[in-house]
Amino acid sequence: MPHPFLSPEWMEAARAIREKYRDHAPRVTFTVRFNQVVTGVPFGEGVVHSHMDTSSGELVMDLGHLDKADATLTTDYATARMIFVEQDPQKAMEAFLTGKVKVEGDMLKLMAMQTAMPQTEMSLVVAAEIREITQ
Repeated sequence: MPHPFLSPEWMEAARAIREKYRDHAPRVTFTVRFNQVVTGVPFGEGVVHSHMDTSSGELVMDLGHLDKADATLTTDYATARMIFVEQDPQKAMEAFLTGKVKVEGDMLKLMAMQTAMPQTEMSLVVAAEIREITQ
């Protein structure tokens, strides 16, 4: 059943997908910890605070902010969904260049993450399943 992107239900379903493939997913060798502020969210208070962390060797995305983040990314809901669910690097770069994505902190580390994330058959399967649960 699809859930609104970044809703608590979506996060729970996305965690379950990542856990299902945990033993088969490639390790992430690049460490980055960043917070996300997503505005214009169509549920709750209209703003979601979340984070992404690869310091464990796995990609962890969850609600709430990290105390010590490398950077904070702020964007609107549609842009965040396009970046994290559709995973189109050209559209992500376009969003950044047109000011739809604002970064505070270590922007180089955040940008390096795009090329450091392993792109394998398994990561494509996980991404497809994440898209299936996303409204």
